[in-house]
Amino acid sequence: MQMRLFRKTRVTLALWYAGVMGLIMSLCSFAVYEVIIQAYLVSINREVESVTVTLHNVIEANLKKPGRTEQIFQLVLPNLCQAESSCPTQKIFTHNQLAHFEHGIVDVLYKDEQYYIRFVDTSGRLIAVAGFQPNELPKIMPVTQVWQTVKDSQSNRYNQMSLPLHTQDNQLWGYIQVGRSLKELDSRLAALKLVLVLGLPITVLLVGGSSWWLALLAMRPIDSSYKQMQQFTSDASHELRTPLAAINATVETVLDLEYLSEPEARDTLTSIKRQSYRLAELVQDLLLLSRLDRQTLTTELLPCCLNVLINDLTEEFSALASIASLTLTSSILYHQPIYVMGDEDQLLRLLSNLIANAIQYTPGGGYVNIVLKRSNSHAVIEVRDTGIGIVPHEQKRIFHRFYRVNSDRSRRTGGSGLGLAIAHAIVQTHRGSLHVQSELGKGSTFIVQLPLIFSQLQKY
Repeated sequence: MQMRLFRKTRVTLALWYAGVMGLIMSLCSFAVYEVIIQAYLVSINREVESVTVTLHNVIEANLKKPGRTEQIFQLVLPNLCQAESSCPTQKIFTHNQLAHFEHGIVDVLYKDEQYYIRFVDTSGRLIAVAGFQPNELPKIMPVTQVWQTVKDSQSNRYNQMSLPLHTQDNQLWGYIQVGRSLKELDSRLAALKLVLVLGLPITVLLVGGSSWWLALLAMRPIDSSYKQMQQFTSDASHELRTPLAAINATVETVLDLEYLSEPEARDTLTSIKRQSYRLAELVQDLLLLSRLDRQTLTTELLPCCLNVLINDLTEEFSALASIASLTLTSSILYHQPIYVMGDEDQLLRLLSNLIANAIQYTPGGGYVNIVLKRSNSHAVIEVRDTGIGIVPHEQKRIFHRFYRVNSDRSRRTGGSGLGLAIAHAIVQTHRGSLHVQSELGKGSTFIVQLPLIFSQLQKY
C-alpha cells in the first residue's frame, strides 16, 4: 500500500512537472518564434523603405507628364523594361546580364534576385518593371495601401511598399512599387518550425525523464520521514504495550486466585506500581520530545554554571556507578566558572541521560569520566566511558527515537531508547551540538557543545 501510494505520487509529480515545463517551453518557443519574425520583418521593411524612398526622391523630381517614363528611369534603372514593349514583364535578369549594367543606383540590391521594382499608373496598370521579376505577379495591384504582402504563382511571398509619384506641376504621375522576396525569411522560419516541432517533444521527453528522477529525489525525504513515523508508531506501541501487558497479566493472575495473602497483595501492587511508573515515564518522555519538536515547551533561559551542574550530577550518580562496579569521576579543565544561557532543568536532563547511558553500557570494572572545558566561544562537555562502544554505521542512528545499539541489553536494563533522542533535542533547543566518537569494544565519548553567554565572552 505504501509503495503504491509513493509510486502514484511520484508519477503525479513527474507528469505535473513535465506538463508545466512543456507548457512553459511551448510559450517560450512561440514567443521566440514571434520575436524572430518581427525582427526579420522590421529589418526587411527598413531595407525596402530605404530603397523605395531613394528611388522615389530621385525619379519624382524629373517627372513631367503622368504615365510617361522619362530619361531618368534609364539612368537610375538601366534594366528597366516597358510593359508595352516586347520585353517580357516576368523576365528574370541573371547575374551575367546584370553585370552589363554599371550605372544603376540600386542594382546592387536586386542583383541577388530579391528585389523587383514596378511602376504603375493611377489605375494600377503596369507601366514598367525593373530588377528581378517574380513569376506571374498580378499586373494590376492595389496602390492605396503603402505596405502589402503579395504572392506569385508559386506561392512565394514578397513584402511590397507603394509610394505615389507626382510630376513637377504636382499632378499624380502614378506609383512606384518596390518588393522584396521573403523566401529567405520563410525558409529560415520553416527550419525554425521544424526544430521546434521536433525539438519540443524530445525536450519534453527529456524533461519527463528528468522529472521522474527529480521526483524520486523529492520523495526520498518524505519516504524516509514516513518510514520513521511508521517505525516510531510501531516502537511506541511496543513500548507502551509491554508495561500494559505486564499489568494486565498481574491483574489476571490475582483474579484467578481464590485467596490472596497480604504479602502477595503487596508484591502484586508493587509490581503494578513499577510497571505503571515505567508507563508514566515513557509517556512523559514522548510528551517532552513532542513539545521540544514543536517548540511549545516553556524554556526559561538563565545563566547556568556548568561547573556546579557537573559536580552535582557526579555526586548524584556516584551511588548508581558504585552499584554497577564503576568509577565515576569529573574533570574540570578550566580555572574559571563556565556559564551558558539555558534552562537548568533541561540541561540537567541532558547530562543525566548521557551519564546514565554511559553507566548503563559500561561493564563492571570500567570508568565514566565527565570532562568540562572551553573551546573558543563554546563550553564543551565530554562524557567518556570504557563501555561496549558503537560501530561506525550506527553512530548517526543512535539519536533516533527508540533506537538501541543492543536491544536485548537495553530492555533488561529498562531503557526505552528515548534518552539520547531527548538529549539531542535539548541540545538543539539551546543552539548547541551533540555528537559521538566511539570505537567498538573500547568505549564512547559523547561531546556536547553549548554557546557561552555574551558577557563571559567579553570578559575572557
